[in-house]
Order: sequence, then C-alpha cells, then structure tokens
Amino acid sequence: MLKRSIKIMFRLNEKEQQFLIKQVQKSGLSQEAFIRALINGYVPKELPPPDYYSMLRELHAIGRNLNQLATKANTTGHIDKTVFQYEANRLRKAVQDIIEAVTAPERRFDNGNYGDLGCDRPP
Repeated sequence: MLKRSIKIMFRLNEKEQQFLIKQVQKSGLSQEAFIRALINGYVPKELPPPDYYSMLRELHAIGRNLNQLATKANTTGHIDKTVFQYEANRLRKAVQDIIEAVTAPERRFDNGNYGDLGCDRPP
C-alpha cells in the first residue's frame, strides 16, 4: 500500500512549468520529491559536480591511510595520539562539510520573497 494516497493536481502556466522542469532536472529528484521538499521547507540542491564523488573517494582514502598509520604507530609507539586524533577529526569534518555543502538541502526561511519559487507572489 502507498504511504502517500492523497493526490493533488494543480495548474501552472508555461513559464512556471519550464522553471519547475529546470529546477527538478538540476536537483536530480522526481517532480513529486522536489515539491515535497519545498512543502517541508527545504530547497533541494543541484546535483553535485561529476568530480564530487572522486573527491570524496580521495578523502576517504586519506582517512584509511591515516588509520593504517595510526595502527602501525600504536604497535611501535611512535605517534602522539592527541595529534593523530585531531587530524582524524579534521578530516572527518572536512568530508562532512563537503557532503553538506554539495548535497544536503538547505532550510528555506519564509521572508516573503517567493522569487526562488519562480514567481513574485505567494502561491
């Protein structure tokens, strides 16, 4: 059974439809998911650039290398654990910031400006 059983139909003019289609394509979401995000107060972000995932893989590889270095250092006793933990946390934060900056939807605050929805007045 569908979790969303209520169907809502509405009309757009040509300009609004073209704007919606363009925004949906940029986000990579379906029209339904895009509109649900807006209803819930979020503005979906555009799809990340093609090299985004390769950058993330590289950062994760660095993290794995740091982990291997830490393991080796722990067995030999030649590393400052505080310094290593600081660097590992920095790396983790950098990865998280990249993910958030590129893919996480942003909370939309209602300031009366509906220009980001493709019109100059409230719906």
